[in-house]
Amino acid sequence: MYAITIPEPGGPEALVWAEVPDPEPGEGEVLVDVAASAVNRADLLQRQGFYDPPPGAPPYPGLECAGRISALGPGVSGWSVGDEVCALLAGGGYAQRVAVPAGQLLPVPKGVDLVHAAALPEVAATVWSNVFMIAHLRPGETLLAHGGSSGIGTMAIQLAKAVGARVAVTASGGRKLERCAELGADVLIDYREQDFVSEVRAATDGAGADVILDIIGAKYLSRNVDALAVNGRLAVIGLQGGAKAELDLGKLLAKRAAVTATSLRGRPLAEKASIIAAVREHVWPLIESGRVKPIVDRAFPMREAAEAHRVVEASEHVGKVVLVA
Repeated sequence: MYAITIPEPGGPEALVWAEVPDPEPGEGEVLVDVAASAVNRADLLQRQGFYDPPPGAPPYPGLECAGRISALGPGVSGWSVGDEVCALLAGGGYAQRVAVPAGQLLPVPKGVDLVHAAALPEVAATVWSNVFMIAHLRPGETLLAHGGSSGIGTMAIQLAKAVGARVAVTASGGRKLERCAELGADVLIDYREQDFVSEVRAATDGAGADVILDIIGAKYLSRNVDALAVNGRLAVIGLQGGAKAELDLGKLLAKRAAVTATSLRGRPLAEKASIIAAVREHVWPLIESGRVKPIVDRAFPMREAAEAHRVVEASEHVGKVVLVA
């Protein structure tokens, strides 16, 4: 088969479409013929040499895909050859075929094509596990989602609104904020010109956000704690603004608040399967009803992954950028 390889770490030009060995499904795995994958910022880090795949994962980038099952490994039940599926991956989505643990498979939602389905697994699993399974966002509460126009952000807006929460977002510029508003965001904050702490407080009568979903990390840590409500929960899922910062535990104690930090890629298979099962139960019905939609900004042929990386690196997109095999 062919896959996007990284012979040497570097810029987008480091991505090379090359012939590689075909994968074989092992115990509890299925083989998926990939129709499409999607670009995540973790892929950019892997390309740069900063985020190696976990042991046993394919060396090619790609944390999600959609396609059709072409073979079943030993011990797999509940799936058949020919089923249209999308999948959460530890790597290998930028390829014509990938072996996937059966617990990380999802049926393609009714009414969604394979290209759009490829944009769902990573964002749905990340948002549901952090905002709902860990931070327990409830109806009537306020969610602050940083990077509201990103793939994660566009999913967070829709899911939070679907459960009856209020949503504040940060993004850069009018076009991105307009798209967030179209998806249901209530409070729109241009982080280049406005202070999100004061804006969130003003929008909540001084209370603050009950849950904050943060992709920035160190740069925002202190201000995120300032923006939290009493009993607030900060979920850190990205480190775009650095990994180390000072935390004022006194502020955290005074607010009886919590800070969690999680990643998805390296979790044990059983944990990933549990998250995927929850996504299938809670998120898939919302997608099939049309209340939540995959947001795809644009698609590129997979062999043009370098150009897709340039778009994501420049933050020119809203939602996800997809690669079509």
